[in-house]
Amino acid sequence: MASSSRRGPLSDLRVVEVASVGPGPFAAMMLADLGADVIRLERPEAVGVGRPAEFILNRGRRSVAVNLKHAEGAELVLRLAESAEVLIEGFRPGVAERLGIGPEVCLRVNPRLVYGRATGWGQHGPYAMSPGHDINYIGVTGALKAIGRASGRPAPPLNLLGDFGGGGMLLTVGVLAGVMESRRSGLGQVVDAAMVDGAALLTTYIVSLVSNGSWQDGLERNYLDGANPFYDVYLTSDGEYVAVGALEPKYRRALLEELKIVADVPDEPEREDWPRIRALLEEAFIGRSLDEWAALFGRSDLALSPVHSFGDASTNPHSRARGTYVEIDGVPQPAPAPRFSRTQLPVPEPASLPGSDAVEALHAWGLGPHEIEGLLRTGAVLQVVNEPQ
Repeated sequence: MASSSRRGPLSDLRVVEVASVGPGPFAAMMLADLGADVIRLERPEAVGVGRPAEFILNRGRRSVAVNLKHAEGAELVLRLAESAEVLIEGFRPGVAERLGIGPEVCLRVNPRLVYGRATGWGQHGPYAMSPGHDINYIGVTGALKAIGRASGRPAPPLNLLGDFGGGGMLLTVGVLAGVMESRRSGLGQVVDAAMVDGAALLTTYIVSLVSNGSWQDGLERNYLDGANPFYDVYLTSDGEYVAVGALEPKYRRALLEELKIVADVPDEPEREDWPRIRALLEEAFIGRSLDEWAALFGRSDLALSPVHSFGDASTNPHSRARGTYVEIDGVPQPAPAPRFSRTQLPVPEPASLPGSDAVEALHAWGLGPHEIEGLLRTGAVLQVVNEPQ
């Protein structure tokens, strides 16, 4: 599937991804999107499950099904680590070591290797061996308790803060920083990317508001949590929503002028004015449909935007103009980002079925035909056919 002639700012980077879920695949996808040659080592139980179009996170890299409990499977990981600059794994602490592919042995075969570890709780601490998901990791950072409506409970923000923002992106930054240092020093190291640490890092601005007394604990009590009527979503006549982000005075005034309620709102609204202002905004926005409000989106003086579903997001005119989404094998999905002034990022190759690239991928990574045949014969590696959808 993936071409051996790669483009992108990371086209000289080779990465071994020991397949997991959540932050690891997201980091590997980002690295592949930016041109890295990533070989994805699947668990055997992933073989034959689903269709390629369902594995968007696995796009842009070859897939090899490896039995890590087989001695030759573990040896294969070490063989690949020899010629890689980065290895990514997402096991609980100690599992990679028990499989014989932990950082100590991998750095022994390749002292320059950057060994990225993606976990929820990190490699040490009293919760390190506990199971968990995004909601648990953001729960201990304060982020979860600050998101939601005052009339209800804290609301899980999908799994964006822990798994992907605080996990996958943190891991991506960590391994790239490690590669830069390794290329200078000639020495690799372990990157401990814990979702709980990344989620905490994402709260830095809010923590600064807490520290200077500008933040009130509780739901819907602050400028950015839905209490402020100029930073919220409003229902339209057709049951859709408009997002308002008119925090600055000039944008606030432009909005009030457009809604023809500027005379009803003080130039510098106080917190006690918020409920009355909210009622005015609610009445104004519900008077038109989302399509009618669309005429105002994109104006330079109005901080307004539609609130799309995931299904509609790729149809937004701004997203279409920027190419924010691409269609791969008939599936609209987020395009590689960020953009570069000189380097053109290609459209990623679609994901193939787990385990369907064994021969091609292992050959590209330097294994000979007899070695590959031996791995297939012993069951250390599985080869499946990537059937058309």
